[in-house]
Amino acid sequence: MNPAEAKTIANLLIEGIEREYETTKKVVAAVPQNQLDFKLGEKGRTMRELTWHLIASEAWFAEGVANGDFSHAESPMPANATTADMVAFYGKELPGKIARVKQLSGEQLLKIINFFGVMQVPNFSLIGFWNNHAIHHRGQLAAYLRAVNAHVPSIYGGSADEPFQMPATA
Repeated sequence: MNPAEAKTIANLLIEGIEREYETTKKVVAAVPQNQLDFKLGEKGRTMRELTWHLIASEAWFAEGVANGDFSHAESPMPANATTADMVAFYGKELPGKIARVKQLSGEQLLKIINFFGVMQVPNFSLIGFWNNHAIHHRGQLAAYLRAVNAHVPSIYGGSADEPFQMPATA
């Protein structure tokens, strides 16, 4: 693969990240403040912990791809983070970090990254892993929302709370 091909693939993956970002913002904003300590099962995280992991890990992935290095720690969750705090963090952190990733050269995107000894892959491929990781945890969060009878936004189509409607022009 050459640098131009890596850049093209990265651009396509980033377009996906940007689409998912908008959906994730809706899901995070739907987290009820009075349910942040809800935990689904003994092995589950609290809704606050899960929400924080979702948004902080996205920032961590973006920073790692931008730097070509994942040795930095995920941002620690502030004590008693509120839903508003988490929405604000996500809105403040992600757009700038995504912009940094978009500026990477094809050569930077082709750099082989040793991802914790689990895999050695070109940097651009970690954008796809970042997206899959975020979608996975957002799905968990949507299940938590349903479990507490909270509003579940439309994600890939309608939900019981936001049914799919065909556009008037269809």
